[in-house]
Amino acid sequence: MESNLIGKNAGTIWNILHESNEKVEVARLKKESHLTDDEFWAAIGWLSRESKLVYATEKKGRKNIGYYALTE
Repeated sequence: MESNLIGKNAGTIWNILHESNEKVEVARLKKESHLTDDEFWAAIGWLSRESKLVYATEKKGRKNIGYYALTE
């Protein structure tokens, strides 16, 4: 995958998180970004490498739900 595309996709995810101004569930983030799994995780890696993301989990019933948010 080309680094320009990864950067563009990282921008897409960043914008979704910025506009929500709160933590976003991984499933919702994937759905709203309209990226393939490979594109999504490459973009998450890009943002993580730049220390732009915070990841957390919460227990809902028997499931652990993952969330991403922008660093402050």
